[in-house]
Amino acid sequence: MKEIICETSNCEHNLKCRCLAGIVSVGDNAKCLSRIKREGGALAQSFADVEAGEEFRGAEQDSIVQCSAECALNTGGICSADKITVKDKLFAARCKSRISSSEK
Repeated sequence: MKEIICETSNCEHNLKCRCLAGIVSVGDNAKCLSRIKREGGALAQSFADVEAGEEFRGAEQDSIVQCSAECALNTGGICSADKITVKDKLFAARCKSRISSSEK
């Protein structure tokens, strides 16, 4: 997968809304299991984004997304989408690109 857009406010793998994890795990209910809280929290996240510079935004990262969610894009435990978006929800970060198998 070429692009994982990460809109979490406190994750060690998130830099300028890009997920830098090489392998991402998405579990039941599309919960991102790879999220690691950044030491220093959301403020440290903001500083890391500023330090990365604008040229970083265009960088591509190949990642594998392992998925156990019930999703039309789940092909044998691997996400087959070209890109996904992960966002903070009330208690966890979740894949917002999930397509229910019944919506297929």
